[in-house]
Amino acid sequence: MIQLSGMPFQQSDMWSSGSIESMIIQRMIEDTVVYSYQFIGELSFELKLRKNIILSARAMNQSNVRFEILENSRGNPQYWHLTSTGGFLLRHGVKPSDAIQDFYMNSSQYAFECATAMVIIYYHAVLNTMGESLFNQLFQNIYLYSWQNDSELQIKPYYTSHFLPGDVVYFENPDFDPRTPHWRGENAVVLGDGTYFGHGLGIMTAEQMIHALNQTRMPGANQSAYLTNVVARPSFKHLAKLSMSQPGYLIHNYQHIVHHNESSIPIDRYMF
Repeated sequence: MIQLSGMPFQQSDMWSSGSIESMIIQRMIEDTVVYSYQFIGELSFELKLRKNIILSARAMNQSNVRFEILENSRGNPQYWHLTSTGGFLLRHGVKPSDAIQDFYMNSSQYAFECATAMVIIYYHAVLNTMGESLFNQLFQNIYLYSWQNDSELQIKPYYTSHFLPGDVVYFENPDFDPRTPHWRGENAVVLGDGTYFGHGLGIMTAEQMIHALNQTRMPGANQSAYLTNVVARPSFKHLAKLSMSQPGYLIHNYQHIVHHNESSIPIDRYMF
């Protein structure tokens, strides 16, 4: 359910019937978890960002980016310094917004694994939600590597089987072939229409995603891939607060980076 200023919130005419926002609200109302907001602006921001996550995922699906394991990552050297571990470090003097947009504008120059793809989608969606000026102020030292992200995003794992459009879920493949460990699983964006976007597999239903992963199991495997209850979400409220306060200066608190060299891991297996 949804609470607004401590009171139950129902659908309103702010979002048209059949819209992505209306669909997200309905999924929230159906959940036993209480989604609480101090004012309508917080809810509106989350709905807008979730919608943009879906749009960014669909745009990546339409792009020419390739799937590669971490050590074989590729990028446009005009915007990114590619580290020896396969990470993307923002070049000095480059606008963060230009660098993130370049993943979509010059997509054929890029290759990365699926956890990195999810973080790129988040950055792109946040950029399209709060605009270039604030984005460039907030995210001046972007480093992309697996689930590594700026502390202002506050991407964290949650455990639920009630997924919301814009969530990132994880399909586990317990019997993956050790010769292709990058198919240990697939991170995927919930698109809200019964399909998911996973970088490397594309847009599929859960059944299709599981079937695709099952084709990559070790010989003689008997455990099927499955959709887990691990969900990755940024802090929508924190980002909403930043977006509405328009801070004049910011203090960045960066988390420790772990270079694990394991492609396609879920958010809760990445130790910050």
